Amino acid sequence: MPSPAPNSRRVTAAMVAERAGTSIATVSLVVNGKERGRVSAPIVARVRDAVDDLGYVVDHAASSLARGSGDLVVLIAPDLSNPFFAEVIRGVRDTVGDRFQLVLSVTERGAQPVTADVRRFERLRPAGILVDAPAADQAMTASVPVVLLDAPGGPDAVNYDLSAGVSALVSHLALAGHRRVAYLDGTSRATTFALRRSMFEQACAEADISLTPMSASADLTIDAAASAVDGVVDAWLADGVTAVVAAADTLAYGVLRVASARGIAVPAALAVAGFDDLPSSSVTAPALTSVALPGAELGRAAALRLLAMLDGTEPAAPALPTRLVPRASTGA
Repeated sequence: MPSPAPNSRRVTAAMVAERAGTSIATVSLVVNGKERGRVSAPIVARVRDAVDDLGYVVDHAASSLARGSGDLVVLIAPDLSNPFFAEVIRGVRDTVGDRFQLVLSVTERGAQPVTADVRRFERLRPAGILVDAPAADQAMTASVPVVLLDAPGGPDAVNYDLSAGVSALVSHLALAGHRRVAYLDGTSRATTFALRRSMFEQACAEADISLTPMSASADLTIDAAASAVDGVVDAWLADGVTAVVAAADTLAYGVLRVASARGIAVPAALAVAGFDDLPSSSVTAPALTSVALPGAELGRAAALRLLAMLDGTEPAAPALPTRLVPRASTGA
């Protein structure tokens, strides 16, 4: 049967229920993806046919107002195109399952999420909000549960324990004979990047490895990193730098690009390492040594914490372990 004409009155759940020969509650279960174990397959098929015939669209905002909260979980991140965030998304999606619908939001021009981003989605009355790598010193409170990801020092946050990974990285460099290194930082306002640098500097001091004062930083893209490194690599080498550690693998890829273009042998003349252990780090030329920060596990832990908050149980606050993955870029 054809869908209603554009000027006809709005299709309601009651109209779908009448067409399918079932109750409004059953329609609600089916259209919100909560029919598993509750509605038989034939009835599910009838409801979906009625939805298609009538052109019914769920009004999430109205549903949220009626219930006081919605069936949506919002994940706000600074860059959904980054492979790291793709892993985080997978971990969240696999954990919330069909209980909630996951909505993804990327901040403007890749900026770190701020309080205004949370406030914007709070108006939709979602069940909860997840915020990945928020900007530092932001009050991420709301009328719905909020869980922060990779936000050291933040309340209701799920974080990495960087100590093991950083310690292993510095020990690996020391054993390879490196005594002067450079650090390529990210321009991100996220607290996690400041923590990575401070922990790396402290570990280097304890291992009698010095950092060149010639600092460099870039946005978290290969092009930006390559541009920054191209302007400082000669000075690094002249200063006796034999290894570069980048705050993220995408930055390290920029170092590798410049080294290749300049004919700087990696790792013979310049060793390179990063943080994240993205899937592509195993196939760069040479393969990149990296501190593994498992994105899927971060997403899973954050989703579990949010579900616990929603269910009124004690939310876990694990510090996710990190480890070094040595590869050819440091001579492993």
